[in-house]
Amino acid sequence: MAWIILIFAGLFEVVWAYSMKLSEGFTRLTPAVVTLVFMVLSFSLLAYAMRSLPLGTAYTIWTGIGAIGSFLVGIFILAEPVTAMRMLAAVLIVSGLILMKLSSS
Repeated sequence: MAWIILIFAGLFEVVWAYSMKLSEGFTRLTPAVVTLVFMVLSFSLLAYAMRSLPLGTAYTIWTGIGAIGSFLVGIFILAEPVTAMRMLAAVLIVSGLILMKLSSS
């Protein structure tokens, strides 16, 4: 169950990162509120997952989901550039996430 909660925490991190971008530096109210709500949800779920998962594993997976999710949102929603270097970086992050999951008990 902790892994499922951790996945949701990571997905909520993607939501708050995207809404933070939409808030334009917290100058737009609705995206700013969405950012704060999903930050609280994401951190709360991360804290709950850490009750049974090791700190290093939980935090790495959480930030990795957020990083890759935000990277994909940037490409598919915000039309950010896709370069070989960015793709390699994403592959390395995903590889690290897989290794972290495999190394945890």
